[in-house]
Amino acid sequence: MELSLKNYMEDMVMAKMPSVMKQMNICECEQCRMDILAYVLNKMPPKYVVTQKGSMYAKLALLQSQFDVDILSNLSQAAAMVKKNPRHKEE
Repeated sequence: MELSLKNYMEDMVMAKMPSVMKQMNICECEQCRMDILAYVLNKMPPKYVVTQKGSMYAKLALLQSQFDVDILSNLSQAAAMVKKNPRHKEE
């Protein structure tokens, strides 16, 4: 049995990121996406889980609803910051 360590918060943030970026009309280049992700993950508490490789995190799905508001708030803040000060090169 192979075990895997995963920060489940990263999955939750990444799942919500595309809709927030689209709604706020944010550049979707890799630099902007990673800047937003890093900002949010540094603000949110990590939720590490140990699972068998390939298994789903069914128990943690219950935790997701309590973090939704915080995730969306932090994503909005991060997106606004990155939109105002993008670090990618202009084309």
